[in-house]
Amino acid sequence: MFKRLLLTTVAAATAGSALAADLPYGQGPSDYAPAVPVFTWSGLYLGGQIGYAWGTSALSAWGPGYSISGVTYNPNGVLGGAHVGYNLQFNQVVLGVEGDVDGTGISKSYGFGPVTYGTQIPVEGTIRGRLGFALDHALFYVAGGAAFASVTNNYQSFLGYNSIGKSVAGWTIGGGVEYALTNNWSVRAEYRYMDLGSSTDYTFVTGPGAGVNHALTTNDVRVGFSYKFDGLLPPSGIAR
Repeated sequence: MFKRLLLTTVAAATAGSALAADLPYGQGPSDYAPAVPVFTWSGLYLGGQIGYAWGTSALSAWGPGYSISGVTYNPNGVLGGAHVGYNLQFNQVVLGVEGDVDGTGISKSYGFGPVTYGTQIPVEGTIRGRLGFALDHALFYVAGGAAFASVTNNYQSFLGYNSIGKSVAGWTIGGGVEYALTNNWSVRAEYRYMDLGSSTDYTFVTGPGAGVNHALTTNDVRVGFSYKFDGLLPPSGIAR
């Protein structure tokens, strides 16, 4: 009886070992884990921004019997707008292009002699290239390119009032940091310098045959947010 029981136990153990050997190795449920998505800065994005700007308008003027130079005043104000761009990431290097446009409250008036001069920037924008270095969800970048603005210069004296609007262009450079909260949403902080060149106005307010030249530069700090579209990524293998 004992011998028969022993043989039965050995046979059962042998069969169990054979069945276990037939199972694929390492195929237990714990070995299957979903792949963790790799974050990338690549893709199309758009967003908004708000900030504060301060600038310098260097003024010179001339007319019959007079000439002035070295006069400066400082337009300043809030700004806000929207941006759109596209990034490509190569390992930790991020290359991109971005365009933005802002409505602003940048303005200032300055009285010199019998004339009050004023400058306003209702609209400004840029088209910039971006070069960044990514540390996972953080992106440190520099950016620069072309700048444009709509500028209005105002003049008032005992001869009357005159407002002259024009479009000007120049260049910009700056830098900032962006942090991805999720694969789609990110926030940013940025500093920017803008040189809008110089332009000359001719107005009766400053006298017959008189001219006024303005050289305009601005600085600004801004914060913003962006939303990146995952469905518009480059082909696999180009960037990650």
